[in-house]
Amino acid sequence: MEESLSLLAAIRRDFGLREVDLRTLSPLTLAFVGDCVYDLVLRTVIVERHNASPNRLHREKSRLAKAPAQAEMAEALQEHLKPDELAVYRRGRNAKSHTTAKNASVLDYRKATGLEALYGWLYLSGQEDRMLELIRLSLEELGWKL
Repeated sequence: MEESLSLLAAIRRDFGLREVDLRTLSPLTLAFVGDCVYDLVLRTVIVERHNASPNRLHREKSRLAKAPAQAEMAEALQEHLKPDELAVYRRGRNAKSHTTAKNASVLDYRKATGLEALYGWLYLSGQEDRMLELIRLSLEELGWKL
């Protein structure tokens, strides 16, 4: 039986990609990836737990993916982050973005960007288990049910 690869390893293999030095990526690039990975995790959990209309599934996912919710999650995770994770979060939070969220304060938007940068960094560095642990922990800390 063939051993299963992580999603990242399979993508790198199938598309002929090499590992990138993550220190060369901007925090907004990490957030770009982290936003997508976080969204995929939420969609997977929601679909696996609920058999509902796509509209209801989307509303449930959106509730947890909005900047204010992510900012709250980032606050809840602060004491659980390792020093290198905290450094990545801060780089993302402090990055100067030329866009802002429609329904969020600048501070919430920056905290959400920091959280997404952290998730992107964890994913691209092959630390998917840690990323999932932090996502689960943040949802539990806030008492949010999926």
